[in-house]
Amino acid sequence: MERTLIILKPDTVQRGLVGAIVSRFENKGIQLAGAKFMKISQQTAETHYGPHKGKPFYDGLVKFMTSSPVLVLALEGKEVITISRNLMGATFGSKAAPGTIRGDYGVSNSFNLIHGSDSPEAAEKELKLFFKPEELLDWKPAVGVWVYDYAKGSPE
Repeated sequence: MERTLIILKPDTVQRGLVGAIVSRFENKGIQLAGAKFMKISQQTAETHYGPHKGKPFYDGLVKFMTSSPVLVLALEGKEVITISRNLMGATFGSKAAPGTIRGDYGVSNSFNLIHGSDSPEAAEKELKLFFKPEELLDWKPAVGVWVYDYAKGSPE
């Protein structure tokens, strides 16, 4: 099982879409390992988006991400990074396919509702930025045996 970081961005919170979007992950069978409703600090936003520093959109992105509360999630599951990114859809809502989060709820090329780690390495780094170890829970949901086939001993 792997973990990923998901951020429901200020536009998601302000538009009242948190429940609808979290339910997409839960309905898929992805497990919550942590959640935090917070306002991202300037320093945290600058660290998180550090790889984009110097790009034309960087300052606006940091300002946007610190403008309003967000919901930060740690999600867990087999191939959760790939599955989450598929659920999210293309970066820009105007180009995202219907049935994806961005395709169903977004039209903007600036406000794109959600962030998700793009690799196991990024997920590890991002989770540490937003969560203390004790804020991430290891637990087994009762429905787990109905989400994955464990007949061969590991989830399929």
